[in-house]
Parts: sequence; C-alpha cells; structure tokens
Amino acid sequence: MKKLINDPKAVVDESVEGFGLAHADLVTVFPDPKYIVRKDAPVAGKVGLVSGGGSGHEPLHGGYVGKGMLDAAVPGAVFTSPTPDQILPATLAVNSGAGVVHIVKNYTGDVLNFETAAELAQAEGVDVRTVLVNDDVAVEDSLYTAGRRGVGGTVLVEKIAGAAAERGDNLEAVAAIGDRVNQNVRSMGVALTACTVPHAGVPSFELEENEIEIGIGIHGEPGRHRIPMENADGITDRLLDPVVGDLGLGSGDNVLLFVNGMGGTPQSELYIVYRRAAQKLAEKGVTVARSLVGNYITSLEMQGCSITVLRLDDELTALWDAPVHTPALRWGV
Repeated sequence: MKKLINDPKAVVDESVEGFGLAHADLVTVFPDPKYIVRKDAPVAGKVGLVSGGGSGHEPLHGGYVGKGMLDAAVPGAVFTSPTPDQILPATLAVNSGAGVVHIVKNYTGDVLNFETAAELAQAEGVDVRTVLVNDDVAVEDSLYTAGRRGVGGTVLVEKIAGAAAERGDNLEAVAAIGDRVNQNVRSMGVALTACTVPHAGVPSFELEENEIEIGIGIHGEPGRHRIPMENADGITDRLLDPVVGDLGLGSGDNVLLFVNGMGGTPQSELYIVYRRAAQKLAEKGVTVARSLVGNYITSLEMQGCSITVLRLDDELTALWDAPVHTPALRWGV
C-alpha cells in the first residue's frame, strides 16, 4: 500500500483538518465531535441542510458545504457512517428556527444514525425532515442496504435542495424538492480496479487483470456481474441502458447527464464515456440540457466511473443553475 498518509488511524482527522485550513473562508471545522459547517451558519430564516457519511468519497460531503448547497457535513471514518453524537451538534449548529433537512444516502448505518440524531434534535425543539437518496439501479439490496444504494444522485439532491433552501423555501418545500430529485434520478457504476481502505491495507475486493465489475457500489460492494474488460463504448452502454430504462426516458425528455469518476480515472477517459452517453441519449430523442463531468463522489483511488441521469423540468433546471459557492462546486457567484 502506497498512500500519502502518516498514521492509518489518523487519516480522517488530518484530512479534515487540512480541508478546514484550505477553505477557512468558506467553512468552520469542529474537531471533536467532528463536523463541518458553512462559515455563516446558521443563516437567519433559512432551512438548514445537513448530510454526511463515511469518508473516502471526497469531495462528498464536506466539499459541498457553502452558499447554495449544504450548511453542514458530518464525516465518518473511511466507508463508515458518522455517529449520532456528530450529527446532532451539526444539526443544532445550522438550525436558525426554520428547521433542518437531513440528506441521507441509503446505507443501513447512515439511515439508523441520522434517524437517531433526528429524534434527539426533535427532542430539543428542532423540526427535522429526511430525504433518503436511493438512486443506484444496479441492485435492490446489498450487504450495506435494504433497497437501492445512494450514490451519484446524492450530489444532485444536495445542489438542488440547497438552492431551494437558499431561495427561502420552507422546510416542507425543501424536503419535497429533494424527494423529487431522488424520484427522477438514477445511477450505475463500474469498477476497473479495487480501492484500498487505509486501515485495512489491502484491496477491498479482488479483480483479475482483465476483469471489471459492472454495478459496483461506492464502498466496493458487489455489482450485477463481473465481465471481461471491454472498450469504453461497450461499458458506457452497459451502465446507461439500465438507467434510461428505469427512468422510462423517451423522446422529448430533458436531462442532466453526470459522468462521475471514482477517484482514479483520468478526466480524459470520463469525457470518452460522456461522449458515448450523450450520443446514445440523442438517438433516443432525449436532450442533454445540463452536464457535469469529474470526480464528485469517489471511492478513494478506485479506477472506474458512474453515470447518473436526472430528468429535468423547468424548476429543477433553474435550481441547478442557481449560484453555488462551495470548495468543490461553484458557479454564478
């Protein structure tokens, strides 16, 4: 294992400390219990947005704390859910009296711990709603979930719900927007190589030199099937077709096409995947109205990618376009 680390047990602590130093103009990092809030939190009269999950998926979630997106992020250990004693103070720190929305990826630990924190916050007089993200079409259940996993669609939920909160929507409306995004977004990923969790020191799964895993999870969970390596267009088709079918996309639909790197894939390769996906959608009469390409929800140094498609309407498009200013995503400001 070759990694730019000191002590495997200190990876998250030192990474989050460095993140806070690098982006001190945008965020404040609380070290114990560990959570990250936007510099101006709580924002008077605004619904607060809190998300979080295991570390190793950077820039998710801390990179999306700031104006127009999240008010707080809670990092757990690598690939491990944050605890309620982290989530609760983060929730309280961003509550301005308008309530707080928790955006939770559908993994058993995340769901249970955010649920516990929400109950504790409610007991302290904070109104909390939860948006559950479960956009992965690859599997219905896995070792980590009951139902579909939350993956690339999480970034889009956080951005669009964040814009709704920033414009002044109330608690119920912000949660409803988040749910609407989740209902209209689907994802599927592929791994070309495994990743290595620092404290484990060995790859999280094994792939032969000529094998790839279709439908992989962001923690290295098994996918739909393991197949021999093939070219980029063939892999793209295997990822995109189930997404399009599950969404029921057809001629006249407008979408956001998001090609995400898993941490170890060059940007040039992601654009090759995007090229094919855009061609395929055009052949079906689907208009790619918005796009995002890059490493936005990763799995440490895994080589591979995911394809996420969001069916757009006028309101979701306007909220996507709304200004955002975070360490990892910014435009319009």
